[in-house]
Amino acid sequence: MRCTRIHVSCLRSLQTKGSSNLQRVNHSPPRKATAGRQPDAMTFSLTESDIVKWNVAITNHMRNGQCESAMRLFNSMPRRSSVSWNTMISGYLSNNRFDLAHQLFVKMPNRDLVSWNVMISGYVRNGKLRDARLLFDKMPDRDTVSWNAMLSGYAQNGYVDEARRIFDKMPNKNSISWNGLLAAYVHNGRIEDAQRLFESKADWDVVSWNCLMGGYLKKRRLVDARRVFDQMPLRDEVSWNTMISGYAQISELSEAKRLFVESPVKDVYAWTSMVSGYVQKGMLEEARKYFDKMPEKNSVSWNAMIAGYSQCKRMDLARELFEVMPCRNVSSWNTMVTGYAESGDIAHAREFFNMMPQRDCISWAAIIAGYAHIGHSEEALRLFLDMKRDGERLNMSTLTCILSTCANIAALELGKQMHGRLVKAGFGSGCYVGNALLAMYCKCGDIEEAHDVFKGISEKDVVSWNTIIAGFARHGFGKEALNLFESMKRAGIKPDDVTMVGVLSACSHTGLVERGTEYFYSMGDDYGLTANSKHYTCMIDLLGRAGRLYDAHSLMKNMPFEPDAATWGALLGASRIHGDTELGEKAAEMIFKMEPDNAGMYVLLSNLYAGSGRWGDAGKMRLKMRDSGVRKVPGYSWIEVQNKIHMFSVGDSTHPECGRIYAYLEDLDFLMKKEGYVSSTKLVLHDVEEEEKEHMLKYHSEKLAIAFGILTIPSGRPIRVIKNLRVCADCHTAFKYISKIVGRVIILRDCHRFHHFKDGFCSCGDYW
Repeated sequence: MRCTRIHVSCLRSLQTKGSSNLQRVNHSPPRKATAGRQPDAMTFSLTESDIVKWNVAITNHMRNGQCESAMRLFNSMPRRSSVSWNTMISGYLSNNRFDLAHQLFVKMPNRDLVSWNVMISGYVRNGKLRDARLLFDKMPDRDTVSWNAMLSGYAQNGYVDEARRIFDKMPNKNSISWNGLLAAYVHNGRIEDAQRLFESKADWDVVSWNCLMGGYLKKRRLVDARRVFDQMPLRDEVSWNTMISGYAQISELSEAKRLFVESPVKDVYAWTSMVSGYVQKGMLEEARKYFDKMPEKNSVSWNAMIAGYSQCKRMDLARELFEVMPCRNVSSWNTMVTGYAESGDIAHAREFFNMMPQRDCISWAAIIAGYAHIGHSEEALRLFLDMKRDGERLNMSTLTCILSTCANIAALELGKQMHGRLVKAGFGSGCYVGNALLAMYCKCGDIEEAHDVFKGISEKDVVSWNTIIAGFARHGFGKEALNLFESMKRAGIKPDDVTMVGVLSACSHTGLVERGTEYFYSMGDDYGLTANSKHYTCMIDLLGRAGRLYDAHSLMKNMPFEPDAATWGALLGASRIHGDTELGEKAAEMIFKMEPDNAGMYVLLSNLYAGSGRWGDAGKMRLKMRDSGVRKVPGYSWIEVQNKIHMFSVGDSTHPECGRIYAYLEDLDFLMKKEGYVSSTKLVLHDVEEEEKEHMLKYHSEKLAIAFGILTIPSGRPIRVIKNLRVCADCHTAFKYISKIVGRVIILRDCHRFHHFKDGFCSCGDYW
């Protein structure tokens, strides 16, 4: 309405001129004019105040985002000043209509200094630095605003050296010039350059002092920051708050408290810094004291206190505060959802998520991560699809969380779709994204794609190298893993504890005993690492698999700490492979003392007894499990087909295609036996007839999944199956035959490693 009144007032002022031509304009639509053409100057006689009124009306249209209305008004003007043109150009730029602003600038008959400066600022704001510089160089005249616009453009985009060159060439500098360059140095981490610039001039304002102090704090150089603070000729609230926050963030709470007490004005930011500092250190009682004393609280204050309770799993107190919070925002809700999810209380997390009046990408990421964390991967993926349908923007955190979920259930096709989204979103090939993709492809069984992703990571960190080394080791490509380890060292990346676990695992999976032993004993001298329980477990597994059970047991007895259940488990597994019942019983006895509910160890010992024909002892183990209330984890296998997960259990009859699957398995069994396949019936724990044992082995969950995959996945594509337990020896043998008979690559991931079956062979070389 206000804009309309101004427009009408312009016309009324023109009517008072008494011009017959003006009456014509008032009674009929104005003659349409183009941006570059002005009406006949003889038609109207306008004063400067009339033009000002038109310009004000244009400005108001632009402020309200009414670009088309502004243009109509501009076109109807009887006469335009340079201000009219500049107002239109500036208005288009403020409404993100750069192309239209540029068109007007090109058509402008007489540009003044403001026109050039406005357009240069527009180029800078749109990231067109090269065009801005070309325009800057063409300017017939420049003022300090022109120079500052270019300096700001280079500084904001990280071209600090170019900003400095502009600064040095400036004929006249003002405080904006000096502060602009100082801020550029600080924001880009060049604190030494910032300090030298600061020392070259005496009369800095308080904003500049605060900027330098903040730069030191950003670099964790608290002593230098305090020196600046103490030298300041004048301090404002920002000065005190910055210093208080700096001490609080590094948990120097005694000094933060002293400054807080000394501060002449304690605003909400100072109080919140103290609350956040105590929360960060886990001192919730002290944090709550400050929180309760605050004369004024904002949403940041409330969220800081609620987050403190959430991080310490005190969700009862977090909820109590949340319920009385007068200024909830989406961050408040996100804190509650995240707190409940990280506490494992997914029901309450979902309750809060469902009640949220507004969600953002962080909300979705929190609930998706919550379900993924407790192993509810399918629900996590379903929520992700809901998120996409809601039209919520995907952020890096959500995408990497979904990649992790895809990795957990080996949903490769969906993982590939997420890869495409990451590329499309322009997240690039940095470590954070690249490592998430790398882990996903490794865990989904596509080690070739994982290697391609690894090669594409622009700056590989130790996590990148560790992931690919462990990936190749777990896939049975030990020699390739060790070659990568040597490349890692040549690249100047220092191995850490995790690296050496991957290296020793590679040696274990490939039977490289001597090389693994050499790596183990050289860890201290070569890399300054002290072997931990995981390294010893790898070595015991390496020696045990190679049949050197005495050496493995001896190494365990000489460990600098007590062996844990995993270490004894490695010895038990080796005892089962080589039929050493006595050592296996000893290992199992120690495990049962540490983890009496570890069903996997009962099964391993039962397998050891069954393999030795000691059916009575195998039966006793089953009774012991029953009497102890220990339940064997049921075996499941699953396969992804067309973005859907199909799950199977042993002897499964619930799948819609079960009739077709069983018929196909019968055909495969006939063809395998013709090739020489013999069932490993000695692995069946029940003392029953051989024919019944064969029947029990034939319908293991992984065989059902692989049969379904062969029937439904087009030829030429690998069959990828996941099993939650260790694959049995009979299935392992069967899959070698099947891969040769059907001419398909079969990739099986069990709870321990990957097996790549092709042309009758397995990548593990039967060494598993």
